[in-house]
Amino acid sequence: MKRLIAFLIITGALLSGRTRVCAQEFPPRPISVYANPAQGLCFGAFYHGVIGGTVIVHPNGIRTTTGDVVPINMGFVISPAQFEIDANPGTLISVLGSTTTLAGSNGGSITLNIGGTSPASPFITTAIPPARTIVYVGGTLTVGNMLANPPGNYSGTFQVTFIQE
Repeated sequence: MKRLIAFLIITGALLSGRTRVCAQEFPPRPISVYANPAQGLCFGAFYHGVIGGTVIVHPNGIRTTTGDVVPINMGFVISPAQFEIDANPGTLISVLGSTTTLAGSNGGSITLNIGGTSPASPFITTAIPPARTIVYVGGTLTVGNMLANPPGNYSGTFQVTFIQE
């Protein structure tokens, strides 16, 4: 009989609307990052003179140059790197770039600094899985003179660190 009375009291409290129910937000889950192999960081074609300069691909896909570096529109791809992040909505993420050296097909090397993201770092993810948050990452090439950087193809790999906060 005591069990029946306790059940009725609990059931009555729940039905009366006076009971407050609380819940905790989802615990954070580790993020997953996927590089889009179809969209790497590409600087296109350019030439330079005696002093060199920089070639910058911004996260929005615009290319700019400094010094005596001149961009050439020869149909080569110009694009920021694209990454997809799988995370709970509301996850705060910071992106850290790196510096690396790219080797030239005809000798020489160029320094690549990774930096600049869209959305700007740090950012909060808004996509609801299975959708993913798209992040574009730009970079800057530091180009020397013609002797240090002879014409050719320069390639290499770089690291980008995504930090879940």
